[in-house]
Order: sequence, then C-alpha cells, then structure tokens
Amino acid sequence: MARTVDPARHEARRFVIIDAALTVFAEHGYDGATTAAICRAAGIGSGTFFHYFPTKLDVLLAILSLGAEEVREQAARYAGRTDALGVLLDIVEHGADEAGDPRMPGFVRAVGGVMQQPDIAAKLEDDTEAQHDLIRPWVEKGQQAGDIRTDLTADRITSWLYLLTDGFLGRVAVEENFTAHEEKATLVDTARRFLTP
Repeated sequence: MARTVDPARHEARRFVIIDAALTVFAEHGYDGATTAAICRAAGIGSGTFFHYFPTKLDVLLAILSLGAEEVREQAARYAGRTDALGVLLDIVEHGADEAGDPRMPGFVRAVGGVMQQPDIAAKLEDDTEAQHDLIRPWVEKGQQAGDIRTDLTADRITSWLYLLTDGFLGRVAVEENFTAHEEKATLVDTARRFLTP
C-alpha cells in the first residue's frame, strides 16, 4: 500500500532543507557547499535530501524560485492601498530588511559565482521580472496621482528603482562596513528623492 503524504508536513520539511541550504551556501559558497553539509544543517539524512532535491543545483534553484514567489506574494499585501509613493518606499524598505539577513551577503556571493549557468540565469531573470511587476503598477499609479515624477517613463523609473535596491544588496554583499541596518534610512531617503516630482 502506498504511503500517504501530508502536504503540510512535506512542504515544511522542504522549507527546512531550503533554509539550511541557504545558510550553507552563504557560509561556503556554491562550490564549497556539499549536500552532506546541507543535510547536517537541516538535521536530515541524505536519503531525505535526495527525495526532495536530486542535486545541490536543484536546491539552489528552489531558493531562487521561492524568492520570486515571495515577491509576487508581496503584491497582495499592498492591495487596497492608495498611497503609491508609500507603497514604493515600503518595497524599498522591505528589500533593505531582507538584505539585513546575516546570510544574505554570502548567499549573494555564492549565486554570483554561478549566475552564468543557464538555469540560474533564468531564475534570476524571473526574479527581476517579478520585482519589475511589483514596482511598475505603483509607479504608474503614483504618476497618475501626481505623487511620482513624470519626466521619466514608468518603465525607466521602475528600472532605476530596481537598480537602486539591487545595487544596495550588492554593496551589502561585497563591502563589509556597508550594512543594511546602518544604510537603510539613506536608501529609503534616496528612493524618496528619486521618485518625487
């Protein structure tokens, strides 16, 4: 008789592995991370790991997919709001908070080392698209309301705002004295100055 699977338990176990892998990638880079180290961090055996993820690459792809999914889910949190500038600044602040995860600098460097691989490049492109899809409608709403500058197109403002937040994460990843916590207020202020007419 086939064993029944509890979907909630299955998803919870999968998330534990993903979270452990994020930590291991952050500490050892992609090449230095091993499935054995991920299993130790997750408190599981290798059979369990391979049941969920056939390879180390698959778990990295799952982490990147989860990131894009979270961005798409973030859009739902802003439904019903009418203050476009406030929403855009909240998006920037949320990005700064995520950059403040102590694992993030190492994880960004780990992904940077393998971002030319086609599967990873596709996931990163999907994340970029999700970010743009989150930002662009609020830029358009803000422009229509007169709260966001109109001397640039919504697409250009979206690209620049994404560049600002993505560049912030890049600095956090490579510059030890540039911390998300200390620089967050400056990031939000810069975004505000850039966005307002």
